[in-house]
Amino acid sequence: MNVPAELKYTSDHEWVKVEGDLATIGITDYAQGELGDVVFVELPEPGTEINKGESFGTIEAVKAVADLFSPASGEITELNEALEDAPETVNQDPYNDGWMVKVKLNDPSELDELMDAAAYEQHIS
Repeated sequence: MNVPAELKYTSDHEWVKVEGDLATIGITDYAQGELGDVVFVELPEPGTEINKGESFGTIEAVKAVADLFSPASGEITELNEALEDAPETVNQDPYNDGWMVKVKLNDPSELDELMDAAAYEQHIS
């Protein structure tokens, strides 16, 4: 199971990469493995305000449909448009090419509550 040390993690299996006040969000390797083959990702348009803990989209796989939950509040500045034509990228490369959205954070301190890699590995074991 791939759990990059430089990321933060939610109990709902989203990962966050923070660069200044910009957060890139996706789902973990564990989550994509549990879902199975991803066939569709529904994401909001840039400019959409999202709130910590609330659903900001859905991911549909052969086995299930799951909500995506925001680890922080902010405004979506970019979405991974490549997922529209190639949702399977989430399975192939969840931490790089399979990212979902980029969010300009309202309050970066909201991310202080997230798990580091060691805590997330314990969470999924």
